[in-house]
Amino acid sequence: MTDQILSPAERFAAAKKNRDLPILQSFRAAQRFDLDDYQIAACTVVEGGKSVLVAAPTGAGKTIIAEFAIYRAMLQQSDKVFYTAPMKALSNQKFQELQAEYGEDAVGLLTGDTNINSHARIVVMTTEVLRNMLYANSDLLKNLSCVVMDEVHFLADRFRGAVWEEVIIHLPQHVTMVSLSATVSNAEEFGDWLQAVRGDTEVIVSEDRPVPLDQHILMRTKLVDLFDSSGLAATHRVNPELAQLARFSGRPGGSRRSHDSRRNHPQGGRQESMRMDRPDVVKLLDSKNLLPAIFFIFSRVGCDQAVSKVLRAGISVTTIEERNEIRAIVEERCRTLLDEDLAVLGYWEWLSGLERGVAAHHAGLLPAFKEVVEELFQKKLVKVVFATETLALGINMPARTVVLEKLEKFNGEARVPITPGEYTQLTGRAGRRGIDVEGHSVIQWVDGLDPQAVASLASRRTYPLNSSFKPTYNMAVNLIDKFGRDRTREILESSFAQFQADRAVVELARKVRSQEQSLDGYSSSMSCHLGDFAEYSGIRRELSDLERKGQSRADTSSRAERDRRQRQLTDLRRRMKQHPCHACPEREQHARWAERWWKLKRETEQLSTQIRGRTGAVAKVFDRVTVVLSQLGYLSTTKSGELSLNANGRMLRRIYGERDLLITESLRRGFWDELDPASLAAMATTLVYEPRREEGQLGDRHLPRGRFREAFDLTGNLWSELDDLERLNKLPGSQPLAAGLALAMYRWASGTSLDAVLREADMAAGDFVRVTKQVIDLLDQLSVVANGEVGRTARTALDSIRRGIVAYSSVA
Repeated sequence: MTDQILSPAERFAAAKKNRDLPILQSFRAAQRFDLDDYQIAACTVVEGGKSVLVAAPTGAGKTIIAEFAIYRAMLQQSDKVFYTAPMKALSNQKFQELQAEYGEDAVGLLTGDTNINSHARIVVMTTEVLRNMLYANSDLLKNLSCVVMDEVHFLADRFRGAVWEEVIIHLPQHVTMVSLSATVSNAEEFGDWLQAVRGDTEVIVSEDRPVPLDQHILMRTKLVDLFDSSGLAATHRVNPELAQLARFSGRPGGSRRSHDSRRNHPQGGRQESMRMDRPDVVKLLDSKNLLPAIFFIFSRVGCDQAVSKVLRAGISVTTIEERNEIRAIVEERCRTLLDEDLAVLGYWEWLSGLERGVAAHHAGLLPAFKEVVEELFQKKLVKVVFATETLALGINMPARTVVLEKLEKFNGEARVPITPGEYTQLTGRAGRRGIDVEGHSVIQWVDGLDPQAVASLASRRTYPLNSSFKPTYNMAVNLIDKFGRDRTREILESSFAQFQADRAVVELARKVRSQEQSLDGYSSSMSCHLGDFAEYSGIRRELSDLERKGQSRADTSSRAERDRRQRQLTDLRRRMKQHPCHACPEREQHARWAERWWKLKRETEQLSTQIRGRTGAVAKVFDRVTVVLSQLGYLSTTKSGELSLNANGRMLRRIYGERDLLITESLRRGFWDELDPASLAAMATTLVYEPRREEGQLGDRHLPRGRFREAFDLTGNLWSELDDLERLNKLPGSQPLAAGLALAMYRWASGTSLDAVLREADMAAGDFVRVTKQVIDLLDQLSVVANGEVGRTARTALDSIRRGIVAYSSVA
């Protein structure tokens, strides 16, 4: 372990000098800190050439294992390593870090809309890019020895999670995997699946944080420890002082002081609040040396308002020297932004906040602005950041303190409590290794807060990892083309989704076997020496059910139906009395056992139905997908009965995204053949844009004129056709086209100014850039896949929208 602080490049150079040492030993010798036990264990697995799944808390240093895997590969002659991340921002950050370590020539970046040095030995990419490479048998896979899957718990994401499973299933078997996950409660189950599909894989779980976390509740001006500090904290016992304060605050009047206040102001003096204003919280943290701090606010508007309020209060947490350094960095990073765009982007207000050490961080910010905030925070120049929870997803921005203003958030439909997993991710930012002795989480008091509930949330660090895998049209045609239908079904049955379903089936089957044994016992207890009591009890149950139906007030049977039921009742009563068991002196005792038998038999049959529904569930969805593709003419059947791709299927193979089938079918039918570049950009926007829930239907005046409207109507009608076909085949269908941003994108492609376009879009700059990049990605696919004029138009459209702030943010 080095005594001085070395740059990344110096650390790698020092490590290479120690090549006579074992690889892990030389790697450790160049680190600023010695490795923790779990890091050593995981790196030892990697050194042995095996795959590893590492689950550890946020901030625990999981990435050191990935860095060792890269280091090990770079010491080989020609091995390549891919580093996958779930988001472009994370990919960009890791790209820059690895460039600093290994040099620009050794590191590449692929994020869909960015291609830098793709033949490098280390390539950072989004997971979707690697999935597409695997389906295309890309030449870049040559000499690939290891893939790092950072934030692999994204596999549970309901929109993009399937991509992780596709990659894991299709990676060549000789490629080892380093999978890094937040702490999940079923890491062993996930590891068992990796072992099943990838071979030799070890699971290493750590619950320990390298920097301890002190947790507090902020009540008025006092930071109160959440847990008892009397030596019982390990049991997560709530601090008795906090419990007492909570009970006291729950009484009418809140406290003696506020009670006195009302007595002195009988005309309705305001009850003293238990919450501090944000500027006062910043002052409090500053006075206690608890900055830098991240305030998590689950609203973009709330983040921006918080910055404004703190600045209006006159707060500044920077020195003159720091302000000068901040200004120099910002001007350097933003020097290529157009002058006319600066005011539109709120540049001057943003810079003023940065100079005073305060900033917001959320998806509405221009990517370049977010990167600057991250850089300044890492350099300890910005001390207070108000952020949405997206900041907690892997970006390297540790703080001394994390503040949670609320323990609930809006999930798009309702306000819901944050989960233990989310709590762990958020508070995981607190505590900087090598800088802080401990991290601090601060939860602001709200009326009705239950300290015991908070303690439970804070002490449960795990959450389950559940698959979101489901076959798509693009996945189906790629797999059929590569493996054929039968082998594809086998592959899909090896997914984590089916693995989890099968494990559930194992539990259900165990329960069925147990209940079948109980049924045998019940059957024995109800047996009668006079005859078949199961038959007799069946007659009694049928009779009872008919009698109840006749007595029901809701019975609307006709006269003829009632007469028929009466004849059945008479017949059943006759058969019951004639049955030998009816004369048994222990008849009612047998009947009680029979009732239990019938009830348990019904439950067992329901469980068996569940088992049949779950067995091969993923493959059944695939079968429905192939039916739709066959009906639409994307698959052909050979003489031997095999499914194969035709020209349409080969086109669909290269279209990736939520609307793969709709896009390919629109190209087939020529709906977009007559569109100019700006109209095609607008059409692409309707396919990728996800509108806010409150957006309603737009009138024609909000749509681009000309041929766009005809093409939009045709595409919308086609969506309706496909949706009907999907639902007919028990597939979930999709959302209608979203035209809310079409006119804004049309104008942007036509050269309209940023100011006018953002006003038309009623959208933050960061959101506009994000959607435009998605449009660029789709247009890029169309430029390759579409025949003739549409392909050329797509390339022109792509060039027309990759300008200004979009071009400036092309790497982010």
